[in-house]
Amino acid sequence: MSTVLAPTEVSPVVLHFGSLLRRMSDHEFFEFCQQNQDWRIERTAEGDLIIMPPTGGKTGQRNAALTATFYSWANADKTGIVFDSSTEFRLPNGAMRSPDVSWVRRSRWEELTDEEQEEFPPLCPDFVLELRSPSDRLSELKAKMEEYIEQGAELGLLLDPFERRVYIYRPHLPVQCLEQPESISGDPILPGFTLTLAEIW
Repeated sequence: MSTVLAPTEVSPVVLHFGSLLRRMSDHEFFEFCQQNQDWRIERTAEGDLIIMPPTGGKTGQRNAALTATFYSWANADKTGIVFDSSTEFRLPNGAMRSPDVSWVRRSRWEELTDEEQEEFPPLCPDFVLELRSPSDRLSELKAKMEEYIEQGAELGLLLDPFERRVYIYRPHLPVQCLEQPESISGDPILPGFTLTLAEIW
C-alpha cells in the first residue's frame, strides 16, 4: 500500500523563555491561555512555549472520531474520565501538555480539588494518545510520548496516519511499532477497549 504524504501545514512556533516563564504561576499560565484561545499553547519542562495553530479538516475529523470512540467506551466502563485535545495537564516535571485524547482513572480525578479540575489538572493521565498532523515532526511526538511515560502514563499510543503506523509506549518496555494494524487493544489499562483504525487511515 502506498504511503500517504503529509501536506504542508503551518508549523508550531517555539518561544524560548527559560526561567522567565517559570516565574508565572500555574493560575497565571491558565489565564494567559484563556486570553489566547485561538491557539493551543503548551509549556515544556524547560519553560519554552509551543504555540500550535488550529488543525486542518482531516486532522480534526480524525480527532473527533478518536474522542468519540474513547468517550463511548469510557461512558460504559465508568472507571475513568476521557478528555479531548483542548484539555491541558500539568505534568510532575512542570510541563503543560495537551494530548489529543487522554484518560484518567476516576479515583485519581476525584482526588483533585474543584479548582484543580477547572484549570489545568496537576497530573499525568493514565493513558495518552497523540495523532500526528501534517505540521508535526515525528521525532518531537516520540519525545513527547517518552515524556508522558516518564511522568506516569501507563499506556501511550502515537498514531501516524501518513505512514499508517502505531507506536505503543509502556513503562519499562521497548516501544512497539505496528505497521498498518487494523485494530489496537487497550488491555489491561483500558479493559475491553479496542480501537479500530479504518476511520483513521
